[in-house]
Amino acid sequence: MTPKVVLVGLPGTGKSTTGRRLAKILAVPFADTDELVEAATGTPVPALFAEAGEARFRAAEQAAIVQALDDFEGVLALGGGALGSADTRAALAAAAVPVVQLRARLDTLGARVGDGRTRPLLAGDPQGRLAVLAAERGATYAALATMTVDTDGRTPGQVAATIAARLHEQQVHR
Repeated sequence: MTPKVVLVGLPGTGKSTTGRRLAKILAVPFADTDELVEAATGTPVPALFAEAGEARFRAAEQAAIVQALDDFEGVLALGGGALGSADTRAALAAAAVPVVQLRARLDTLGARVGDGRTRPLLAGDPQGRLAVLAAERGATYAALATMTVDTDGRTPGQVAATIAARLHEQQVHR
């Protein structure tokens, strides 16, 4: 058992919102790794960052992803930094699941995340941090993605419908 599809991308690309809509279209469950980490640790992600640090969060995130890749059959949205771990990247590649990179312009991302207070890695300077994260993570997202979908100027429903159609097309052509 593996997920039907995994969504990756920077904060604000719409992974969770689009993922929920995509799961409805595909008639499968939805899971967000931040929610899986919170359930496993009993601690909200911002508090886990503040109390235990990013390294502890990333370890819990990696464990949640590896487990989901083994036993979750739905739409899985990964946290923006999840692919920073070589072990997570290897597990994702080994699962051979479709990986969709959601992408948006920095000004769009900045508008979507607002002041970044609920996102520990963006606190203080969301726009500046997004630019740094884009430079650090862009190549990794692109290398693992089996499809890329731009979310600028599109509703989560439109993005989800596009992904569903492309997934269907890929299955037909196999």
